Amino acid sequence: MLGASRARASIGATAVGGGAGWWADDMSLTGCRAVETEFVRRYHRHEPRENQCSSALVKHIKAPIHLVWSLVRRFDQPQKYKPFVSRCVVQGDMEIGSVRQVNVKTGLPATTSTERLEFLDDDEHVLSIKIVGGDHRLKNYSSVITLHPETIDERPGTLVIESFVVDVPDGNTKDDTCFFIEALIKCNLKSLADVSEHLAVQNRAEPIEGHQACV
Repeated sequence: MLGASRARASIGATAVGGGAGWWADDMSLTGCRAVETEFVRRYHRHEPRENQCSSALVKHIKAPIHLVWSLVRRFDQPQKYKPFVSRCVVQGDMEIGSVRQVNVKTGLPATTSTERLEFLDDDEHVLSIKIVGGDHRLKNYSSVITLHPETIDERPGTLVIESFVVDVPDGNTKDDTCFFIEALIKCNLKSLADVSEHLAVQNRAEPIEGHQACV
């Protein structure tokens, strides 16, 4: 359960094994899957057109939600955990509708991406962006990432769900397009887990303020 899981098809439909619903290859049929299904239905409602594909991925992180959210909410600094981002500049103040120019590291079929902040909710822990330009083939790409508190190994943890919808480029299939984007998101979520869990360990190791050792 601690890896990234995948859910595909019409996000927001009833949870069934295929067809109009969404499925996940690493989830059990009971317990957490029902919770994840409800979160997907509530926050990740995409309505892909015929020429689009949509998918959602799940990650369980061994760090409290406030710590993970402190990284995810930074629309102006995605490089804090996204390994493929080398630089980011936000135009104007950071608010709904703000646009960021992202420079992508070498090795990917892109060098820049222009992205707009669509939604940010610090209470519900929801972030949504839309790609509006750049030298890549991701047209009409929108994503939503949500965080939800949970308990992992009797410690505060975070359930992260990230979904997207995007046009399928000419010459590509829906499966090929989803596979490529899912691979990028899995890398981002793994990096988010690594950074968050490292910070969580650091926080647990810090001495309590005002505590004095016995002598």
